[in-house]
Amino acid sequence: MNNPGFCRDYFFLANLKTYLYSLFFIFYKTLNYFEVFNKKPFSLRNIIQGHKMTSVQTPIIIGCDHAAYAMKEKVKSFLIESAIKVTDIGTFDENSVDYTDFGILVASSVSKKEFERGILICGTGIGMSIVANKFPGVRAALCGGLFSAIMSRRHNDANILVLGGRIIGDVLALEIVKAWIETPFDGERHQKRIDKIDQIDLSELCKKVVKNG
Repeated sequence: MNNPGFCRDYFFLANLKTYLYSLFFIFYKTLNYFEVFNKKPFSLRNIIQGHKMTSVQTPIIIGCDHAAYAMKEKVKSFLIESAIKVTDIGTFDENSVDYTDFGILVASSVSKKEFERGILICGTGIGMSIVANKFPGVRAALCGGLFSAIMSRRHNDANILVLGGRIIGDVLALEIVKAWIETPFDGERHQKRIDKIDQIDLSELCKKVVKNG
């Protein structure tokens, strides 16, 4: 039986929960930042020092294009100061390059299991995501907020984090990186879904699509 009133109330409560969570998070982070700024001069470096990751030692391979060079350098510094080994494959300045070249280097390294996780950054993050997800075993997640970063790990076991250097700010980017690295995979029912992704044979799938045209 359709009940418009029930549906309206349900969605109102669902949205209210989301809004309250967001307000709580903003309040918590405001207090956290205030504590950091009260002790040390205001600077991005102090924010990084106030948000070091704990008990995470997984080496990271990182790459970017010219549009995200500045953000890549900040993320790299954050990881190094958090005692995480970083392999930087470039780019190393703001001269124009093709994002595909760096996406291939990072994604292939994760695909071959030379690294468990990687980070890719370009202007929007879209191009890097497309490139990375062409590689077997790669689960690249473009994240523009903390919730997507956390859920990409909990439910999707994402092994490459993709950021948009022209979309989000530096402080949010560092928070996303921290949340993504520290969040474990939930496993259980989600592992079954990951296994189905890994079993997809794109060539056979494409043949069936063309044949059924």
